[in-house]
Amino acid sequence: MSEKSKIFPLEKSGLHQRNKHRFRYNFELLSKTCPELAAFVSINKYNNESIDFSDPKAVKTLNKALLKHFYGIPNWDIPANYLCPPIPGRADYIHYMADLLSSCNNDVLPDGKSINILDIGVGANCVYPIIGNSEYGWHFVGTDIDPTAVESAEQNIASNPILKEAVEIRLQPYSSAIFRGIIKPGEVFDMTICNPPFHSSLAEANAGTERKWMNLGKKKDSISTLNFGGKNSELWCRGGEEAFVLKMIEQSALSPEKCFWYSTLISKKDNLAGVYKSLKKVNAFEVKTIEMAQGQKVSRIAAWSFLDLQQQNDWRIKRWKA
Repeated sequence: MSEKSKIFPLEKSGLHQRNKHRFRYNFELLSKTCPELAAFVSINKYNNESIDFSDPKAVKTLNKALLKHFYGIPNWDIPANYLCPPIPGRADYIHYMADLLSSCNNDVLPDGKSINILDIGVGANCVYPIIGNSEYGWHFVGTDIDPTAVESAEQNIASNPILKEAVEIRLQPYSSAIFRGIIKPGEVFDMTICNPPFHSSLAEANAGTERKWMNLGKKKDSISTLNFGGKNSELWCRGGEEAFVLKMIEQSALSPEKCFWYSTLISKKDNLAGVYKSLKKVNAFEVKTIEMAQGQKVSRIAAWSFLDLQQQNDWRIKRWKA
């Protein structure tokens, strides 16, 4: 089949059934919602309307349009070179975690501002809290070790009145800590979410950037930034994704009753074996692995709880009332 005759499905069946982005982008409608997007829309080689996904400004403007059109966020921005995340994948994480909460609540989905969610590594974009609050009315606490990211996330909240009482941003003061210094005395969370740094070094992150640019048809020596951006703390940490998640598991065991479901994305399937081994070591009572697929990319959520069945029931009665 030639490129010009290539047919793309209208519906992205791999996405969660409640994901608002299951269908192909309607650029005409999105441009009406966000007029500045129109300047980046053109007819691609498949004779479809699209944008140049190698253009950081185009990708950022598309995100602005999506957040405004689907989630009622008229004012959103990020500093230059900070992570500009793909919205459909972020929404999938939120919806699958909503299903997990529902499965522990007699299939009634806990919603509203009494549901407290901790976003570890909220980033400058603040996208998880935006989607989670819009879809389910949840309250979020977002944390980050980067002061600039914290400032940007706070600005996104301040610029959108519907977020002001729904999202709180906290700077993590300890670079080696995840929960210490963040969870306040007496505070509990119904779940945590996290998109951990993927790479184990700056060199590995740069190599990944070059591969993505090559996949987008760009010469690696002609472009210096990745279309989705990303600062060092967003892209890599010593030991990469596996080391970060193992540290999270170890530290979560120090606060076993502070959260019903701890969770994190796992991009590399090979990391699951170490995750399971670590969760067994800390005596997690229940462990779930949730598969997700966005196009050709497959990832998964690892979720764990230290609460036994009686504690889970007590939590449900006290906090979810179902």
